[in-house]
Amino acid sequence: MSKPVRVRFAPSPTGPLHIGGVRTALFNYLFAKKNNGVFYLRIEDTDQNRFVQGAEAYIFEALDWLGIAPSETVGKNEKFGPYRQSERKALYKQYADQLINSGWAYYAFDTAEALDFHRKQHEEQGKTFIYNWHNREKLDTSLVISKEETEKRIAAGEAYVIRFKTPVNETLHLHDIIRGDINFETNLLDDKVLFKSDGMPTYHLANIVDDHLMETSHVIRGEEWLPSMPLHCLLYKAFGWEGPEFAHLPLILKPIGNGKLSKRDGDKLGFPVFPLEWTDASSITKSMGYRENGYFPEAVINFLALLGWNDGTDQELFSLEELVEKFDLNRVHKSGAKFDPDKNKWFNHQYLQKQSDESLVEIFEKDIVKKLGKCDFSFVEMTKITSLIKERANFVSEFWELSNFFFEAPTYYDEKAAKNWNSTTPELMEQLIAVLENIEDFTSANIETIVKDWMTTNEIGMGKVMQPFRLSLVGALKGPHLFDIVELIGKEETIKRLEKAITTL
Repeated sequence: MSKPVRVRFAPSPTGPLHIGGVRTALFNYLFAKKNNGVFYLRIEDTDQNRFVQGAEAYIFEALDWLGIAPSETVGKNEKFGPYRQSERKALYKQYADQLINSGWAYYAFDTAEALDFHRKQHEEQGKTFIYNWHNREKLDTSLVISKEETEKRIAAGEAYVIRFKTPVNETLHLHDIIRGDINFETNLLDDKVLFKSDGMPTYHLANIVDDHLMETSHVIRGEEWLPSMPLHCLLYKAFGWEGPEFAHLPLILKPIGNGKLSKRDGDKLGFPVFPLEWTDASSITKSMGYRENGYFPEAVINFLALLGWNDGTDQELFSLEELVEKFDLNRVHKSGAKFDPDKNKWFNHQYLQKQSDESLVEIFEKDIVKKLGKCDFSFVEMTKITSLIKERANFVSEFWELSNFFFEAPTYYDEKAAKNWNSTTPELMEQLIAVLENIEDFTSANIETIVKDWMTTNEIGMGKVMQPFRLSLVGALKGPHLFDIVELIGKEETIKRLEKAITTL
């Protein structure tokens, strides 16, 4: 590569960070790390009307949680600071003026009412109004009024914008790392607004100026920015700067049908689309977050990495280090990647199984205390319970449902399972109690040996004892190995539950 790799993630603080934005950050992070480069974050907050309190802090917290924090950003290694565009606004006017002086831009004084009139006029004729080469010399611009008149109107405080003067009759031959060669006809482009009379640049000007000044080598961003690529490349040409290489990532699509996955889809369909929980300013609407829903950050990263990219093998589980090692923009797909909530859960299941039982107990124990006010099991016993149930869970939050019978005696018995309880069952359970009372070494393996020996000696069918036994302890025919349950709840509790089932059932 001709120059050092410097890539950026440049979100706007207009709300919670969508999972599509997270994937863009991730791919930039992976590309930077793979190429011994720099991944930096710039806050693009030039549109103060859309600024949302707390959104900037949310972005940083989310990336920290996911383990892909930038190495340069607001308040951190500010080599090319400031990293908030609102704090850089003094920079942009000189670049807008440079474009005016070189003939690549012009002043436009059209009022909102005048532009609305032109739009309606075109609609009545079945046309679409585009502000470009076709009409810019018929509108209220510095292209048709004198320099003196232009300066006089600006000095009088008249509202204006600076528009880019798109070249006429040119074909732009551009290259995208993911999509290959793309051609754009300049006559089909509009003259975008670059600067407003309130002193604030638009996204297009600020983006290009900052990417140049911050020495960005590659712009890796979502497909929705592809239509902006010709303007951005023309702006680099207008300034006489060497532009970065571009790579436009495929869209993340809805789980059902086509269409971009939106911020509303998650709450509507019951899965998170934000890394962290988000409450809107009214404190009424709360949107789900991956962290609060019990996802491991490594699982979220792994899942997102495979939305639009693979390494060419069947491997699905990658650590962040492996992703860095294998990531290649040339293996990013052009077509959209469908978001699959079930696959998302599958990844979390895989990462849950990788966690140590001890680390899971730390999370699980808090849930127990929250529900019961205390936890009567020792850490060692909780570790054993966790090892018995975690294989069936996608989330630690499911542990309680899978193990509540360890902590509380059943208050009801599954009706279908209760059909296994017949007229001979109470007597068998009484005999079982007698057997259990005489066991001194109350460990799972020893209890199982003695109980099964008793059944064999007395020619009692396995189903006649084991199913009612499980039903008495659990309240249903579910749960891990029965004798592991017996050992963990202990002799006294086991007998108490058997006696309750005899009187209840």
